[in-house]
Amino acid sequence: MKFDPGIECARTLDDADTLAPFRRYFQLPKNSHGQPTSYLCGHSLGPMPRSVRKLMNREMDRWAHRAAEGHFDGNNAWYDYHERFSPPLARLVGAQPSETVAMNSLTVNLHLMLVSFFQPNPKRYKVMVEAGTFPSDRYAVVSHLLYHGLDPKDTLIEFAPEPGSLTLKMDEYERILETEGERIALVLLPGVHYLSGQLLDVQRITALAHKYGCRIGFDLAHSIGNVPLNLHRWGPDFAVWCSYKYLNGGPGAVGGCFIHDRWAQDESLPRLAGWWGHDKQRRMLMEPEFCQLRGAEGWQLSNPPIFSLAPLEASLAIFEQARLPRLRKKSEILTSYLRYLLETNLARHIKILTPSRKAEHGCQISVKLNISSRKAAGAAQKLRRAGVIADWRPPDVLRLAPAPLYNRFQDVFRAVRALERALQ
Repeated sequence: MKFDPGIECARTLDDADTLAPFRRYFQLPKNSHGQPTSYLCGHSLGPMPRSVRKLMNREMDRWAHRAAEGHFDGNNAWYDYHERFSPPLARLVGAQPSETVAMNSLTVNLHLMLVSFFQPNPKRYKVMVEAGTFPSDRYAVVSHLLYHGLDPKDTLIEFAPEPGSLTLKMDEYERILETEGERIALVLLPGVHYLSGQLLDVQRITALAHKYGCRIGFDLAHSIGNVPLNLHRWGPDFAVWCSYKYLNGGPGAVGGCFIHDRWAQDESLPRLAGWWGHDKQRRMLMEPEFCQLRGAEGWQLSNPPIFSLAPLEASLAIFEQARLPRLRKKSEILTSYLRYLLETNLARHIKILTPSRKAEHGCQISVKLNISSRKAAGAAQKLRRAGVIADWRPPDVLRLAPAPLYNRFQDVFRAVRALERALQ
């Protein structure tokens, strides 16, 4: 597709956008003068679906009028409320409904998966993560290494990019596995890297890990609702995600978990158990012996927080209407347009860190500002004052994420123009 640098190109693209009506489904932030901002920060926190208020009021009214009886009465009974989330989540990650569950937060779910899938022995006792992994993931992995009496300096392997780059290369991944594969118990990598925006080849990475006998899991925080996934067919052992980024589930939204069906009833896997993972037909009998539910639900601990699930119900209903393949197609055009404007207008001032091939990135384009860290921080502040909300990562990285559900091409145009002025 051909672009040009003027505003008319953005307007023409917006006029042709069949997904444009979905923007009205969201309450987008405004500046202090009540004017709409260009919100390119859905990779940090998605905006609120307008239908959230109605669903939250529904649950508050249920609490007010039914109290304890709300757990079992009516179409929205709390007892099995979480079950309605498995089918739409499964469609977003390419899984069977039995393989997905909405529960906890990302890091809690990661800890639960590490209990089950990281079982070091004298032969296999190492964990591979990417260099510069999101801190919470690293903290979780290191805490499990220490719990097992292992020194992270000897047992944590970091899959690193080439010097001066943020892009992870498959050649280096294969080299690590060839060297250390027989000693690696678990590989934990992102689907999309949070800083660079690089989309990893989950299918190939999984196949190689399994070739060397390693278990493998993925952090899909920046993948779900962003890029197509086919986890059941690709076959990773597990995956975890949060729901407040591209899924627009709100701050502190209930996260999610995928466990491949081959582990559904494997009683050899250790786990931390709770009563919501117990056979639901017998749960209220208060039996002393744990009888796990089949599938991902068997890893649940407690009854879900209803008020943190209701906003996610609103967002998933929008995804069901919009459909991820259509969103992906628009996302590719949006990011191509963003890259074109950045390269056309700002080539001397920035370095684009995100891979250029469509198959290697999602909604996000990360740029390094070629100025001092002090001036870069000042430019980020000017951008915010100009009504562009993006994500600033010190000392010099700006992450821009035009999300196809609610962002227009004019948002992208205005963001780049504002960045031009901020860097002058």
